[in-house]
Amino acid sequence: MSFLVLGLILLTVFASACAQLVLKLGVADQKMQAAMQSGIYESALAALFSPFIWFGLIIYALSVVLWLWVLSKVDLSVAYPFVGIGFVVTMLFGILLLNENVTPMRIIGTVLIVGGCVLVGKSA
Repeated sequence: MSFLVLGLILLTVFASACAQLVLKLGVADQKMQAAMQSGIYESALAALFSPFIWFGLIIYALSVVLWLWVLSKVDLSVAYPFVGIGFVVTMLFGILLLNENVTPMRIIGTVLIVGGCVLVGKSA
């Protein structure tokens, strides 16, 4: 696997994790929370006008375009396990940016995922 392909895989995974973070910020907004208590129509309407939700969806769209390019260059069985690195990035976002509590079991599970990604990467 070339460094370009590996870099784009990692960029795609990072972009997807960023999209998750931005979407989380969008649904955590007070207006969105209030709308979600009111019902599905109000929730959809609030999401439609939420800049965070739109920004998160745009980041996702860009990551999909990159992912399509990646899939055109490497086997799916090689590329897809790297998606597991997104667990690490989102966990770090949760800890560092959202002040989430992360248990030792979650950390151990995430380390195991990273180990699997390394093994798959070395086999390519």
